[in-house]
Amino acid sequence: MTGIGFGTWSWGNQLLWGYQPDRDDPELAATLRLALAGGLDLVDTADSYGTGRFNGRSESLLGQFLKALPKEERSRLIVATKLAPFPWRLGRRGFEQPFQASRERLQGHLDRVQLHWSTARYAPWQEGPLLDGLADLVERQAVRELGVSNIGPCRLRALQARLASRSIRLTSVQVQMSLLAPDPIKADGLIATCRELGIELLAYSPLALGVLALSPDAEIPPSTVLRRGLFRRLLPGSVALRRKLAAIAANRAASQAQVALNWCRAHGAKPLPGLRRPAQAADTVQALSWSLTDQERIELDQLALANRVRMPANPFQSA
Repeated sequence: MTGIGFGTWSWGNQLLWGYQPDRDDPELAATLRLALAGGLDLVDTADSYGTGRFNGRSESLLGQFLKALPKEERSRLIVATKLAPFPWRLGRRGFEQPFQASRERLQGHLDRVQLHWSTARYAPWQEGPLLDGLADLVERQAVRELGVSNIGPCRLRALQARLASRSIRLTSVQVQMSLLAPDPIKADGLIATCRELGIELLAYSPLALGVLALSPDAEIPPSTVLRRGLFRRLLPGSVALRRKLAAIAANRAASQAQVALNWCRAHGAKPLPGLRRPAQAADTVQALSWSLTDQERIELDQLALANRVRMPANPFQSA
């Protein structure tokens, strides 16, 4: 079974998550401490996280909170960030300045750098040099590990081969994966490719932005306009799936969120739930204490693959 990490997309994001610094920052600091103490072993962020004047806030908050922790506690956590291949970031040195800016915001706490998405579909000439530049960072030991994100099986093979030609190991690939985004578990999906290549699969949005944590009879909870729109579309079409989650959770004296996270783990993926509150961290930590049976996983697989309502696909996801 894999471990569990957590994501920080909501840290500084007002548009989708309604971030308010005076209200949220103390809670976020407590959430990080609890997650670390409970054994969550990877935290994921990105240089593009945060909206408007809070752009980069996720990295800044994470750096600030980590600096306040004892070194021994920090050492138990892998810190990963993603660099966005914006159109103006060009050539082999296109990520040099963004990388240094991320390191500064993270106050030097950075173990893994990741390409946020592939440009192969719209600017194929941009991707190779940027990836080579990230490999250069690993070669000169500016960062320990290299990963990619929003990359499908075909593109993953191509990028892994390019890096392997330089004896650079591709550590991880991060994609959307949940019971409402189950494509990675298909026979020809990303999980099979990752097993073959020895690459860790990180599953972001494993709770489908909170949908899978809601009871089968739940009403739309208070949230931002964008998130309420998502709930309106996904809640009616996921009732049967959430009933199964609730049944397994009741038998386990666990939460639906724990069941959804352990479904990812049962497939060999490390889930990265977004954490904003200490209670969410505490619940996530509890998922480490148990695992699904094969029969429970199979039943959830069948419901997930047959379900017609799915999470919106990431527009930057490559094949």
